[in-house]
Amino acid sequence: MTEHFHKPTNFPSGMFEAFMGGEDPAQISRVAHETAHALLSRVREDPDSDVVDKLVSFTDTHGIDAIAELWSRSNAKSLPGALWRIYLLRLLIRQDAEGTSYLFQRGTEVVSTIDPVVAGASAPTGPAEITELADRILRGLFEGDFAVALDRAAAFCRVTAAGCASVADDQDTTQPERASELTTRALRFSRTAEELTSCARLWRHESLD
Repeated sequence: MTEHFHKPTNFPSGMFEAFMGGEDPAQISRVAHETAHALLSRVREDPDSDVVDKLVSFTDTHGIDAIAELWSRSNAKSLPGALWRIYLLRLLIRQDAEGTSYLFQRGTEVVSTIDPVVAGASAPTGPAEITELADRILRGLFEGDFAVALDRAAAFCRVTAAGCASVADDQDTTQPERASELTTRALRFSRTAEELTSCARLWRHESLD
């Protein structure tokens, strides 16, 4: 991917050694932050559409492991933590576009906030629309307003959480295990929404490290 940049992106020499056994959490954290800042600043400086396309679809070709190794252990309210969560959301959507779109659509029917509008999915929201939304949010990190992209992702999470909770209520009597699973998922989406909203706020104050 680096051949598409005008200049090579310089990462620390100990980038990969830091992950050999995970013996130095401080070094792992440093590498996570440095790679996230290097990648984001370089692409946003010159958002070539081909490069952005490759970054959006990176996990489709290479899987999530490489990104997870770099960023998954980062603090939720940090730049690498935010990038990890957006990539993970996109992966979850693409793995089950039909199920996710159903939960999101249900959420739009029960929430009384502007979150469906902020998220920006086409209505009604089916598998194709929810997949497109995931791609547009991720692209927004690299070529749009970074904080807005985070806010859209947070809104998506809140709407989907509401959908999970609503479907869980429907199934509480007939399928209690499924209802419990959906309730847990709703809590996870809600927590992720809070984390992304905090990241957006920090970015606007130039404090997202």
